[in-house]
Amino acid sequence: MTSVLEARALGKRYGRRWALRDCTVDVPAGHVVGLVGPNGAGKTTLLKLAGGQLEPTAGDITVLGGRPGATPAQLARVGFVAQDTPVYAGLTVADHLRLGERLNPRWDADVARERVARLGLGPGQRAGRLSGGQRAQLALTLGLAKRPELLILDEPVAALDPLARREFLQGLMEAVAEHEFSVLLSSHLVSDLERICDYLIVLVDSHVRVAGETERLLATHHRLTGPRRDPGRLPADQHVVSASHTDRQSTYVVRTDAPIHDPAWTVSRLSLEDLVLAHMDGPPAESRRAALEVQR
Repeated sequence: MTSVLEARALGKRYGRRWALRDCTVDVPAGHVVGLVGPNGAGKTTLLKLAGGQLEPTAGDITVLGGRPGATPAQLARVGFVAQDTPVYAGLTVADHLRLGERLNPRWDADVARERVARLGLGPGQRAGRLSGGQRAQLALTLGLAKRPELLILDEPVAALDPLARREFLQGLMEAVAEHEFSVLLSSHLVSDLERICDYLIVLVDSHVRVAGETERLLATHHRLTGPRRDPGRLPADQHVVSASHTDRQSTYVVRTDAPIHDPAWTVSRLSLEDLVLAHMDGPPAESRRAALEVQR
């Protein structure tokens, strides 16, 4: 599997505080990859390291086979849209497009102009007078017109209303279908990831808890509910992700490739949100082992 991003024991420290530590992850090419995890997991730090905005304190990272931000050519291959949809309030839409063309050697002026026109953004409108959704769309336009091989988006729709989120994500998916680039998108909104991502990475405390194609993850994760049972009595091929118990009942989320035939269990499938929450809440040792096996 070709990777657009590879990190090995990657770390970033600010003074005595590690924002990211001992992170190892592969991001596959040709996918829209959702990166999800709790606050403080290291998602934004990882993305900024990948975009060349930060230098690592420890470990190694390569993006598209090179060191992030090492050369202008390397920078030109990666697009980045941050959470605050960075645009310049005093500049017009046309100013942003001219600036993008000046700074990016792979700039596609036709893509930029056509997209701005389709969105109804007037060239003379100043960014500071645009709505939040319009600013996000302008930032996405700048990222797409750069014609990146990898587009990194860090919580790009966090502050948008549901309609603006839908329009942003629809525009992103149309661009992916047309231009065939890889995407790495972080978000707390699992429903948005479920809509557009075909690969998922759950990051907790800088470590990958699970990674894989979303369809396969959903097909191999199950909720088991039945009489109280010690996890040691479960079959060896059922890897426990999370567990809860009452006096009489046990509920497990397990990952397995094998059919579950035990009549004592009521078996149900998980939503993507259920799966994410189970790996975020589950015991680290079990989750890390499951993550490694899913990636093999």
